[in-house]
Amino acid sequence: MTAATREVFERYHACWEARDPDRIAELHTADSVFHLHSGQAPVRGRAAVREAVAGMFALVPDLAFTFVSLRTGEDFWVVQWKLTGTSVSGAAVDVDLADFVVVENGAVKEKHSYVDGMAMQAAVASPEAAGAETH
Repeated sequence: MTAATREVFERYHACWEARDPDRIAELHTADSVFHLHSGQAPVRGRAAVREAVAGMFALVPDLAFTFVSLRTGEDFWVVQWKLTGTSVSGAAVDVDLADFVVVENGAVKEKHSYVDGMAMQAAVASPEAAGAETH
C-alpha cells in the first residue's frame, strides 16, 4: 500500500470511529458508490453516502468497530471488522463485516460492505417484530 492510500484508510477509519457522516462523505469522490450488500441498493454521490451512513448510525447509535484484518494494494484495501453496539430496538449487535474499498486520487471511489444481513436485520428489528417471527 502506498503511504497515501494508508493515510486515506487511517483518516477514513477515524471518521467512522467518530461516527461523523459529514466527514465520511467528504472523503468520498463526488461520484462515489457505497453499497451495503445486505439487501440495499447502492447509493451514489457524497450526499447519498452521507444519508446512508447517518441512517446506519441512527439504527445503532453506539456502533463500534473492532479491527480483525487488513489487506492492501496500490489503490484499494480490504478490511475485516467485528461490529458491535446496541440497536435502537435494544437488541445487541454483533456482526461480521468485510469492506472492499477502491481509492482514486486520495478519496474513496467505491466502498462495498459485506455484512451478515440476517444477523444485522435481527439486531435492528424491533423486539415485537423479532418475537413475531418466532411464533
